[in-house]
Amino acid sequence: MTSEPLPGAVEPEYLTDVLRRSGALRDGRVCNVVVENSKSTVISRIIRLGLFYDSAASGGPGSLILKTGLPERAGAQWNSGRQEVAFYMQVATQMSAPLVPRCFDAVWDDDTNNWHLLLEDLTNSHFTLASWPMPPALEQSERIIAVRARFHAGWWDDPRLGVSIGTWVEPHDPPLRLFAKEFARFADRVGDRLPAERRSIYERLIEEGHRLNARYHAHRNMTIIQGDAHVWNVFLPKAGGEDLRLFDWDSWRVDVATDDLAYMMALHWFPDHRRRYERHLLDRYHVELLVHGVTTTGTR
Repeated sequence: MTSEPLPGAVEPEYLTDVLRRSGALRDGRVCNVVVENSKSTVISRIIRLGLFYDSAASGGPGSLILKTGLPERAGAQWNSGRQEVAFYMQVATQMSAPLVPRCFDAVWDDDTNNWHLLLEDLTNSHFTLASWPMPPALEQSERIIAVRARFHAGWWDDPRLGVSIGTWVEPHDPPLRLFAKEFARFADRVGDRLPAERRSIYERLIEEGHRLNARYHAHRNMTIIQGDAHVWNVFLPKAGGEDLRLFDWDSWRVDVATDDLAYMMALHWFPDHRRRYERHLLDRYHVELLVHGVTTTGTR
């Protein structure tokens, strides 16, 4: 254990109220909380909390995961966490299948930009894959692509997309304009170290970007994507089976499902590994979509 102090929002009384409201604690109360371990990522702080109850308590979890902003960025104009809190408030609460960790509390403060999530602790039942860039075994990849398909299928062309859940990008494609400016700045900075053929690829992409985005602006065959859909953002059950959980939702959005697949395989895997397994995994993904109600025409 560590002597690291608890964040101010996490007190026994607060946790008692949160667990009762979520239905996780029927009787009694939390009487003590300790920090079992803590680590920082680039944009957040992950703390494992050990919970202790009085003798009347029943049903409460023995531990929770607190995810919150980095202390050095507290109160800054930094939107890290806002999107993930929105995911657990807007999306996760509407899901019937447990494809993400259970969230007991999701809070964002507009005045201070402070935020936190209280999540189910899967430490004892699940594991994550070895550190990047080591790819998973084929059997693990099959299970990961299947859970992504199940998640995508659950939101496929849902009428709430872009209305009460997520937003649509404006038809004039403001992100494309921003990308063009950033690329111009980057190209100026690196100069002739950027080969002409690579520069040409980016320039052609920018030129054709609006036409390529017509698929998106049709708002058909759309779903919720994770945005940061690499294989290391998945909890796999230690006992085997299909109880995988997707985590880290700070980049979610309404978009085409293939963005998640490309991010998973094209961006992170070595070319030879991708060539060996890509077609098989895409076929597995397609079958899983069909099984979960997405038809060949893209409707449910």
